[in-house]
Amino acid sequence: MDLITAFTIGLVGSLHCLGMCGPIAVALPLSKRSWSMKVAGGLLYNIGRIITYGIMGGLFGLLGRGIQLAGLQQWASIGLGIIMIVSVLFPVVFREKIRIGQLFSGYASRLIGRFRKLFTQHSLQSLLVIGLLNGLLPCGLVYMALAGAINTNDVLFGIVFMIVFGIGTTPALLLLSMAGNVVSSGLRRKVSKVVPVFIVILGIIFILRGMSLGIPYISPKAEKLELKQEMKTDDGCCQ
Repeated sequence: MDLITAFTIGLVGSLHCLGMCGPIAVALPLSKRSWSMKVAGGLLYNIGRIITYGIMGGLFGLLGRGIQLAGLQQWASIGLGIIMIVSVLFPVVFREKIRIGQLFSGYASRLIGRFRKLFTQHSLQSLLVIGLLNGLLPCGLVYMALAGAINTNDVLFGIVFMIVFGIGTTPALLLLSMAGNVVSSGLRRKVSKVVPVFIVILGIIFILRGMSLGIPYISPKAEKLELKQEMKTDDGCCQ
């Protein structure tokens, strides 16, 4: 179920990627390559992103494990759900007065500066590095996926969760890098409007999960969550 959630976040959220990461995918130095090299280059770029996501998933899975051991798993789930919803409502309430993205503008500009140098190179290795760095760019969708990685409460499951998320985002970005500017920026902005609704729905699910209301699959009782985790631990010990 968690992996289905990860893939769905990536697949639906890739509409958001078309607006945010789309310009990078369009600008990849693939235009003068053969069709097979375009596909190989596009895949390497996306593999780079997925590698970075996997590493971050392991770190946040470890964080989730610490939260669980501290007995704060339910509160963490509620808190993450609230953060997701606030991240959508914040820009609406404050309009253009306050932008959360401004907090990361310096960090993002340094990474983009590195991108510019890599775009002048036409090697497959440079495309992989572009993908690795792209995975580090500030992105609300990635933060949402990392919230899911925290909720796995496990390093390995956190890695797998983020890898599956990255795979979900790949079709849209790969298609965009192949098609170039065929997909207009106006269309990318329109489809990206679906994502905030999806984030709010997922945030509500996280809150319900933390409240342990006894709703099957959505908000199971706390003791069932603990039993499930114990079964995972026992299975790991017996291997």
